[in-house]
Amino acid sequence: MGTVVNVWIWGEDGVAAQKSADAVFAEMKRLDKEMTTWDPASEVSQINTAAGEKPVAVSAETYAVIERAVDVSKRTNGIFDISVGAFKGLWKFDEDMDGTLPDPEDVKKRLALVSWKDILLDAKKHTVFLRKKGMSITLGGIAKGYAVDKCVAILRGEGLHDFMVQAGGDMYIAGKKGTAPWVVGIRDPRGERDASFAVAPVEDHSFSTSGDYERGFVKDGVRYHHILDTRTGQPAHASRSVTIRAKDAFTADAWSKVMFILGWKDSLELIKKQKLTDFEVVWVDDKNELHMTDGMQTVLHILKQPTPGL
Repeated sequence: MGTVVNVWIWGEDGVAAQKSADAVFAEMKRLDKEMTTWDPASEVSQINTAAGEKPVAVSAETYAVIERAVDVSKRTNGIFDISVGAFKGLWKFDEDMDGTLPDPEDVKKRLALVSWKDILLDAKKHTVFLRKKGMSITLGGIAKGYAVDKCVAILRGEGLHDFMVQAGGDMYIAGKKGTAPWVVGIRDPRGERDASFAVAPVEDHSFSTSGDYERGFVKDGVRYHHILDTRTGQPAHASRSVTIRAKDAFTADAWSKVMFILGWKDSLELIKKQKLTDFEVVWVDDKNELHMTDGMQTVLHILKQPTPGL
């Protein structure tokens, strides 16, 4: 998944906690192997290889994640679109990051391959077909949330009630830390790596952040990063970071990208239109100003204003 996975368990039985943590890491590795694009044998890689040629039968889990992704695409008019995998190798934000920018004409050509409407699903056969040759999907914007929720189910199945599971920016917080709530920080987009500008108590909810600081670089006074605006093929610039508190990590993971790309004003309209409930958001916008939904104002404790800078 290209990130670090952490598990915190609050309890008295250290042996049982270790066993449960091991089960979480095993589950993360299993799902990563199934849904990654870095392994040519994964189901997602097989779908991409067969683009424009034939449908590929996949597991119920991979199908469910892709089906959910397409649903979010439909509800956001394509702002969230897993077919942005077409840009892999053009924009370099992974281990290939070298500070170079792609040719605008190449971006335009790849953009023609980005369309959630060309991801064809067959619910009976559990197949996925990418209509155009050259299309490519990536589940990097949604699978981590799904994986976190699966691990939460494992821990609950082990009888645990008080824990946190985190995969990169996607987290689920269950129960309490003894008699006190777990308190989670929101990273300062332009501060030190371990610096938070705000904290909030969280219980039995996900708490997920998408930011422009994790994978990217600054060049000629402009920040380039891995969250691409599906309308332009360029890095989105309406936000510096977006944090979502939602009922599950699957929901928070996908919608955080949408909230980030659209920015706070358009996002608030979309939240109303889509009737998203139990869904609270904090934005640090492109001008480094804070915005949040009404429900977040009652729980968020701001430690300082976010650090200015590019």
